[in-house]
Amino acid sequence: MQPTHIKLHRKSGILELAWAETVFSLSAEYLRVFSPSAEVTGHGPGQEVLQLNKSGVQITGVEPQGNYAIKLVFSDGHDTGIYTWQYLHELATNHTANWQDYLQRVAAHKQEEEAAETTAVKWIDP
Repeated sequence: MQPTHIKLHRKSGILELAWAETVFSLSAEYLRVFSPSAEVTGHGPGQEVLQLNKSGVQITGVEPQGNYAIKLVFSDGHDTGIYTWQYLHELATNHTANWQDYLQRVAAHKQEEEAAETTAVKWIDP
């Protein structure tokens, strides 16, 4: 299921992929936070690492990996994820749901951080 078209728009940070007549545009940020690398996915279920503050990241390189995948190089130095054609297709077709889930996880993380920074104080009258 190799894409029929791959084009990196460096200025906008968009990777354009086409399968037959269907064209998908995936942002560098989206691809970075959903990297298939162990740094992001962990080494097993429940070990995923939430990627934060990636809105300014850019794709600086696209390297073919045989006939089955590409490796993306990002401006933050991340370059260990191998994006198979199947995985890219899944990211493209599930973009809306994936992105909403990611945004919800980021919001929950921020709430947890804010709660941890807040300490309740109990006043005792002398």
